[in-house]
Amino acid sequence: MSDLAEQLRPVTVEEWPRLTRALDHVFGEEPGGPFADEPSPVAELDRSLALFDGNRIAATSGIYSLEMTVPGAVVPTAGVTWITVAPTHRRRGVLTAVMRRQLTEVRDQGREAVAALWAAESSIYGRFGYAPATWRGGWSGPTERLRLRPDVDCGTGTVRLVDLDEFRPPAMAVYDRVRRSVPGNLDRDDRWWDRQLRDDPTQRRGATARRYLLHAEADGRVTGYASYRVQSSWTDTSEPDGTLTVGEVRALTPAAYAALWRFLLSIDLIRTVCAPMASADDPLRHLLADQRALHSTPVDALWVRLVDVGQALSARRYPARIDLVLEVRDRFCDWNDGRWHLWGHPAGAYCDRTDRDPDLVLDVEALSAAYLGGVSLATLQGAGRVTEISPGAVTAASTAFHWPVSPWCPDEF
Repeated sequence: MSDLAEQLRPVTVEEWPRLTRALDHVFGEEPGGPFADEPSPVAELDRSLALFDGNRIAATSGIYSLEMTVPGAVVPTAGVTWITVAPTHRRRGVLTAVMRRQLTEVRDQGREAVAALWAAESSIYGRFGYAPATWRGGWSGPTERLRLRPDVDCGTGTVRLVDLDEFRPPAMAVYDRVRRSVPGNLDRDDRWWDRQLRDDPTQRRGATARRYLLHAEADGRVTGYASYRVQSSWTDTSEPDGTLTVGEVRALTPAAYAALWRFLLSIDLIRTVCAPMASADDPLRHLLADQRALHSTPVDALWVRLVDVGQALSARRYPARIDLVLEVRDRFCDWNDGRWHLWGHPAGAYCDRTDRDPDLVLDVEALSAAYLGGVSLATLQGAGRVTEISPGAVTAASTAFHWPVSPWCPDEF
């Protein structure tokens, strides 16, 4: 390991304000905030790394110990965060040293076989084996055209506005049920729900405080929830021109989901509805009478990296049988480099080293992109990222790696 990597060390509680100043400087944020002087409840200082230059911190990184849904399973995941290098220390190999030290420690600790992050810049993390594995849709549309189809079943339940105290317990219960079936969704304990629901007035950008909805069946069972903000605006001719920004809409039944959207699309004085964090494959489009009214600008969301290829591929499930040898190229984490025999089906999987001839050759970045089931290995072959050795291997692998539910991550970290 390089001398730079050996200079990195975790920060202490006393050093936390220096770490936050380093983050604010790189990300162009104003100093301050609720956790400027003491660590936030989700911070894990023992999993942080910093490069010190005198009294200043020149590089930072951190990991959150997360749990992520993958096809057919839930796995521990290293949530990579706080990645910064000061402008004074760029072009010196600092970021490479940080990422190498971080991934090596994750592998050595054996706690997680998968790492994930949100990329501030998309050109940075591919060389370290990360690849976008989920997408957010960036939905928006004019309310006068966003109407549900006449045959949509909204059930017999009711939607009502509630305050935060009433909202939180049933929303937590609904989320915990639905997140287990959506690859890319993360577990939220109380600390993460506190973070999710924190409503800092300085971050509203002129919109209202967050508002909360619950959907309940006739017997009182809560089967869905939603959150949103409203930004009021008026035209020069005194016409309403408000914008409604949707946070989350989650439900246990299609009828509850439709009923929540019917409510959101009928709020008075709104001319535009947007849902920037919604899934790129959200069912909403198929609820609308005019699908063209819903405009989407998909952008990469959660990036994934297989830290231990054997463990990661063994952990997920495969809707079609697979029995192939993958030759994985991993220049950054050489412990993954080589041939892996993957055998799997809907009930289980096993992946281990082999000396058999490969059926497919691909780099770890391509394998990481396909891991959650939303990126086709056949598409990656078309981009020259996958090489087929055995005829039909790409079709078989693409079918087995695909998952019926599109991966999606609504939680930035």
